Amino acid sequence: MKDYFKKIENKLKEHLNLEELIIVDNTHLHVKHKSFVPGKLHLHVKIKSQYLGSISKISAQRLIMKALDEDLKTSIHALEISINK
Repeated sequence: MKDYFKKIENKLKEHLNLEELIIVDNTHLHVKHKSFVPGKLHLHVKIKSQYLGSISKISAQRLIMKALDEDLKTSIHALEISINK
């Protein structure tokens, strides 16, 4: 799992100007939900970025989603995003 999180971290840092990134795996909190899909992750990315904090929240989220586009189709079921300056 650490390798996969490193892959996500590399993608985000490659596409975006980030000062800090924390990836939290919340999959275990959703196991009993009826929409739970085994093998797909529920992640929370906590980002510190002057740039992302200076643009609209929707624009920042779009950039993040674009960077993780393929992962969202294959491995990530839910993505919570927190951005701080």
